Amino acid sequence: MPGSQDFASDPRNDAVLLYLNGALVPKAEAKVSVFDAGFVLGDGVWEGLRLHRGRLLFLEAHMDRLYDGAKAIALDIGLSRDEMVAALKRTVEANGMESGVHIRLMVTRGPKKAPNQDPRNALGRATVVIVAEHKEPSEEIVTKGLKLATSSIRCTPKEMFDMRLNSHSRLALIRALLDVIPQGADEALMLDPDSFVSSCNATNFFSVRGGELRTSTGEFCFNGVTRANVIRLAKDNAIPVRIGNFTLDDVHASEEAFVTGTFGGITPVREIDGYTMPLSLPGPMTQRLRALYAGMKDRDATG
Repeated sequence: MPGSQDFASDPRNDAVLLYLNGALVPKAEAKVSVFDAGFVLGDGVWEGLRLHRGRLLFLEAHMDRLYDGAKAIALDIGLSRDEMVAALKRTVEANGMESGVHIRLMVTRGPKKAPNQDPRNALGRATVVIVAEHKEPSEEIVTKGLKLATSSIRCTPKEMFDMRLNSHSRLALIRALLDVIPQGADEALMLDPDSFVSSCNATNFFSVRGGELRTSTGEFCFNGVTRANVIRLAKDNAIPVRIGNFTLDDVHASEEAFVTGTFGGITPVREIDGYTMPLSLPGPMTQRLRALYAGMKDRDATG
């Protein structure tokens, strides 16, 4: 699989147990109803988390985003925050996992009386699934980098489809990626309604120009936990950072660029719309931030 989601196959994942509504089940037995709101409509919210040195990284931020998202769509998860954390820990402990693990936590509105849009037809119990897998980012991607191409599919304001909501409904983002795959791109760079650079289809975007770290206002991009951590690291380490509106011309003239996400952390970009980044990968700013982020993860794992 190309792009920032690239990972090496791990045979240990064949035997992992998944959490499904309170039970731990083998992969082949992890099934939900065809009437489930997540299957019918993409009606639900999710989180991606990392297990590092026995600790769930940046757990409070991820739980905040999950429960805020559920509240925004009037979804009763049916578990308290403490109960959800216990379910996460139970899942990784049952699989003997300690580090190098990616977790996908998914919550939908659950089974419905009929396959239609009205949320009032839900039967009242959310579906909760936790998939924990031994999964590390590709080492090659750090020196190879990603190729991005700008998609014609735009990021949308919160009044239409709120990019800051971690929703199961990802079709617009899939369309953005499909739009640029024919150009050989690994991910799609997406613009906001005013044609400023906003986000990639699966990650948040940063560029570096004149020694200054740059990223969008955040109004039209993912509410990324890693994005927030990178911005904080820059501010805490006297790295100039500007959060604002940047044109494609600004980005094409960058010295460095990278994307951020829970799975890949900080992933270098080598090319944008045919413009090749002039520095060897990872560039000095990217390399420094990767080192700072690695330290941040270690501190969170031992805190």
